[in-house]
Amino acid sequence: MCGIIGIVQGRGEVASFLHQALKRLEYRGYDSVGITTIADNHLHTKKDKGKVDDVHRSMNLDDIPGSIGIGHTRWATHGAPSLMNSHPHFDCKNEIAVIHNGVIDNFLQLRTDLHSRGHKFKSETDTEIIPHLIEEYMKEGMDLATALKEVTKQIGGTYAIVAISTKEPKKIVCTRNGNPLVLGREDGVSYVSSDIPAFLPRTSNMILLLDGEIATLSVDGIEIRKLSDNTLVNRETIKISWTADQAQKSGFPHFMLKEIHEQPDAIRNTLRLKPEVFENAAKIIYNARRVYLLAMGTSGHAAMASRHMFASIAGILPTFELASDFPDTVYGALSKDDCIVAITQSGETTDTITAVKYAQKFGVKVLAITNVVGSSITRLADYTVITQAGPEIGVAATKTFMVQLISLAQIALALGELAGFMDSKEIERKRQSLQEIPEIVSNVISTQEERARRLAGILYDRPSLLFLGRGVSMATAYEGALKLKEIAYNHAEGYSAGESKHGPIALIQSDYPVIFVVPNDRTRNCVIGNIMEMKARGASIISVVEEGDTDVDSLSDHTFTVPAGVEPEFSTMVYVVPLQLFSYYMATRSGYDPDKPRNLAKSVTVL
Repeated sequence: MCGIIGIVQGRGEVASFLHQALKRLEYRGYDSVGITTIADNHLHTKKDKGKVDDVHRSMNLDDIPGSIGIGHTRWATHGAPSLMNSHPHFDCKNEIAVIHNGVIDNFLQLRTDLHSRGHKFKSETDTEIIPHLIEEYMKEGMDLATALKEVTKQIGGTYAIVAISTKEPKKIVCTRNGNPLVLGREDGVSYVSSDIPAFLPRTSNMILLLDGEIATLSVDGIEIRKLSDNTLVNRETIKISWTADQAQKSGFPHFMLKEIHEQPDAIRNTLRLKPEVFENAAKIIYNARRVYLLAMGTSGHAAMASRHMFASIAGILPTFELASDFPDTVYGALSKDDCIVAITQSGETTDTITAVKYAQKFGVKVLAITNVVGSSITRLADYTVITQAGPEIGVAATKTFMVQLISLAQIALALGELAGFMDSKEIERKRQSLQEIPEIVSNVISTQEERARRLAGILYDRPSLLFLGRGVSMATAYEGALKLKEIAYNHAEGYSAGESKHGPIALIQSDYPVIFVVPNDRTRNCVIGNIMEMKARGASIISVVEEGDTDVDSLSDHTFTVPAGVEPEFSTMVYVVPLQLFSYYMATRSGYDPDKPRNLAKSVTVL
C-alpha cells in the first residue's frame, strides 16, 4: 500500500515526472498526495488530501523547482486523510523530508521520547517520527545514510522509507523491511519506487532492494549496502519485459476494463511457460505429507478453485487457509514434510508473507505463485511460479486471478501425471482443453459485455445481491460477490447454493437478485433445485450458463452464456468473466471509479 517515488537527475526540474509517476502509482492508495523537492538548499513541498488530479488542480504539482525530489500517494493507516497527515513529513527545522509505506509498531514510545526532547509533531502518523529521529542523529554529525541506518535499529514493524535532506541536496537514501522498493537507473538518472510502473516510461532497468539493505541514489549511480555490516552489495540489473504502453489505459476508460480485455493474452503468455516450471512445482506438492493453500482475497478464490483441480485430476486434496489466520488455526502442527502453496498477485501481501515466515520456522517447503519478479515472496519461497499477466494497475484483480487459475491448473495436470490418479490420455485431453481457454474467454468478453452493461442498468441500485454456486463454482460465486463489493459498493454475498437454504434464503423477497453459477457439471441438477427454491420465494434469477442450456435459461430472468464444453475443473476461468464485466458496469453506472475503490489498495502490505 502507498505509492512511493523518488528521482535524482543532474539538471532540469523533476516535479512533472513525480506528478505523473504518482498517477501511475495511485492504485496503491489515493486518499492524499504530496511532493517535496530540493532547490536552492530549501525543501519545496505541495501536498494535501485527495486524489492526484484533485490536488493538482488546486495547487499545480508541476510547479515546484528542483532536480531531485520525492513523492507519495497514501493509503491511510495512522491518522485520517488530511493535509497534515499526508506525506512527505519533516523534521523540526524543515531540512529533512521522509515518505514511508508500512507501519511502525513502536511509534508511540518513540514519539513520546522525542516529544520529551523538544520535538514538535504536526500529524497523527507513525511516519513523522522518522525525520525527527534522523534529525537527532544528524545533530551528532552523521550523514543522512548513517542516520537512517541508526533509525532502523530503533523502529519495529514493516516499512519502506525514502529520505532527502537539504544538507545533502543531491542524494536520496532509502531502506526497506517487509515493504517493496525497486530502484531504476538510466542515462545518469536514478529512481526509487514502490512499484515498477512509476518509472517504466523512463527505464525498464530495475535493481532490487532487499530487506536489510540501504541504498544511496545520486546522478553518479546507485550504491547499495547491507545494514548489518555496511558491506557493498553488487546486484545485477533486471530488464523488465513490460512496456510503458502496457501500464497505460490504451484508450479504455478504466484500467479494470482494459485488464479484463487483456485476459486472453495473459492466459496465452502463461500457457507458454515451459512445462518443467509446473512439473517442478508439482513435485514439491507430490512429495509433501500435507499441503496448505495460503492466500487472501481474490487469490484465496483461486486457491479454492484449485482444491477442486487437485482433487479431481490428481487425487490430492489440499487444505485452504486464509493466510491472515494461518498461525492461529494450525497451532504449530506443522513439519518439514509439509508444503505451503502461497498465492499472491503482488508477492508483497503482508498476511501471506507473515504466514510463510511462520511456517518456515517448522521447515515447511514453500511454493509461491506470484505475478511480480523479485517480490518478497520470491525470495522466501523454495520455488516460485511467475505468472505472465503483465502489469495490473486496477485495484480489483482480474487478469492476475486468471493467470493464477491457469498456473494452478497446469500444476494440477503435472501432479495428476505424477500421482497416476487419472488416465494419461484424459490428462492430455484436459491439457489440450486448457489451450482453448484464451479463445473461449475472448468469446465471452465480446458476446457478454453488452449484456453486463444492460443488466447493470437494471440492478445498479439494488442494495444487496446473492451469488450462489456448488463445487468449484463456489469459488466463482465468491469472486463475483467480492468484485461487486469492491468496486460498486453493493452488498453482495457469495455462498454455497446447497447451504443457502440454511440461512440466506431468509433474505429473499420479491425481486431480490440471486446470481447462480451453473456449469454443466455434476452439480447442475442440484443447483436447478436451488433455483426453484429461490424462485418460489420471488427472487429475480440471474444465471451464468453454457450455451444451449434451455432448462436453466427458462428458469432465469436474465442469463449470461458461455461456450459449451468447458472442462468442469476449469469452469471458474470462463464463468467468472461475465461477473467481472457486470461488476465493472455496476460501478460505472453508479458513478464510481472502479480503478480506485474506497478504502482499498492494490497491494495490502499491513496486517
